[in-house]
Amino acid sequence: MAAPAETTLSSSASDAVASVEMPRAARRDGTIAWVSRITFLVVALAIPLLFKNFVVFQFTQMLVYAIAILGLNLLTGFNGQFSLGHSAFYALGAYTAAIMMDQYSVSYIWTLPAAGVICFVAGFLFGLPALRLEGIYLALATFSLAIATPQILKLSPLEHWTGGVQGIVIIKPDPPPGVPLNQDQWLYYFTLAVGLLLYILARNLVKSRSGRALMAIRDNPIAARSMGVNLALYKSLAFGTSALYTGIAGALGAIIIQFVAPDSFTLVLSIAFLVGLVVGGVGWLPGAIFGGAFVLFVPNIAEGVSKGLSGAVYGIILILLIYLMPTGAAGFVRAVLSRLKS
Repeated sequence: MAAPAETTLSSSASDAVASVEMPRAARRDGTIAWVSRITFLVVALAIPLLFKNFVVFQFTQMLVYAIAILGLNLLTGFNGQFSLGHSAFYALGAYTAAIMMDQYSVSYIWTLPAAGVICFVAGFLFGLPALRLEGIYLALATFSLAIATPQILKLSPLEHWTGGVQGIVIIKPDPPPGVPLNQDQWLYYFTLAVGLLLYILARNLVKSRSGRALMAIRDNPIAARSMGVNLALYKSLAFGTSALYTGIAGALGAIIIQFVAPDSFTLVLSIAFLVGLVVGGVGWLPGAIFGGAFVLFVPNIAEGVSKGLSGAVYGIILILLIYLMPTGAAGFVRAVLSRLKS
């Protein structure tokens, strides 16, 4: 008769230990997360003070690419739609900013929401007819969008707006009066602030009811429909939101580089965004910064190793990276954190 009592006592004791360990683990995870965020913020804020202007310019470009990859992650990582046409939305955002600044003397700050709204509408409208397409067929439709966009920008009827093959040159904005920063430093901090704001909005979206609906569509569309999720609406909204992020990134890219031309927005750019998404980790929002760094710096590293074989060196680096980190930077970070916990 004593054995059942001992069993009950031991199970109760184990449950009590587990109930104590769970809050400790949660607090430890929260502490690691906050330390990581603070470390990233401190390093990010210190970059313009530690490096020369050209390096600061490169880091600003990296942040721009990270914003575009963040938008692609919302579409592919959290909604399961595959796109090879995000260079088109990047181009649309870039030309929106360039035209507004060059022809209408609009402040560069106001070009960002304008580019975001225009690209959201374009992405939403493109997502509507693409609802019947999935997988490789959707990729083919977006592929055609990426191929057509540079040619459309060169058309004679649009040359008054786009500048044709010559493109548009814009003036790099100065920092606000009284701010003790040069142009490159100011644009870095401005881009960092925009990127952090967009990251917080994306994180809140993913954790919201709409985010859960997007992930339900990704995991099982039939089950999502049976639970009352409007597949057409949410898939179109995912396309529009993703295009909004990419359009804002394109506007920032135009402001930073001071030049837009049709041949800057080819299919290669879309593939680069996709590679950055995979390298950073599909479905992991912080991975966008790792993807942006890969897209910007690895081609330069490959060219530094061998100019004639830069493509081969780039491919080897990518293969090694995928072999060592099959799930991208997301898997690597999770593995490091699990070791720290143990």
